[in-house]
Amino acid sequence: MPGFLEDGMSGTYLDLKVWQRAMDLVYLTYDITQAFPKHELYGLTNQMRRAAVSVPSNIAEGKGRSTDKDMSLFLCHARGSLFELNTQVLIAQHLEYMRPEEAETAGKLVAEVGRLPNGLISFAATA
Repeated sequence: MPGFLEDGMSGTYLDLKVWQRAMDLVYLTYDITQAFPKHELYGLTNQMRRAAVSVPSNIAEGKGRSTDKDMSLFLCHARGSLFELNTQVLIAQHLEYMRPEEAETAGKLVAEVGRLPNGLISFAATA
């Protein structure tokens, strides 16, 4: 059975909707964390930015791998980074570093990006 890298997911990572939306999440995270207190620059700001950047980076790396199993593994890493970022959004909201509407927007985008790779992960598991 051909893998989803050859047939179901032809093209590059740039063509993947999950990667595109994950990039939107990176830009949103950078925009939101610009307003965080300066004393958080090497704390929560840095952690949130690193977690956000990790999501599309893992998707791209997985797309560049040669097997479905490898792609699935990197999608799982991306999902883990999403959970990490979501936790950090909740912390930032609790500390009142984010306006409620920013937290809501970020939460919705995290949820959307989190849903997108699920089908790919499931497909890879059965391939």
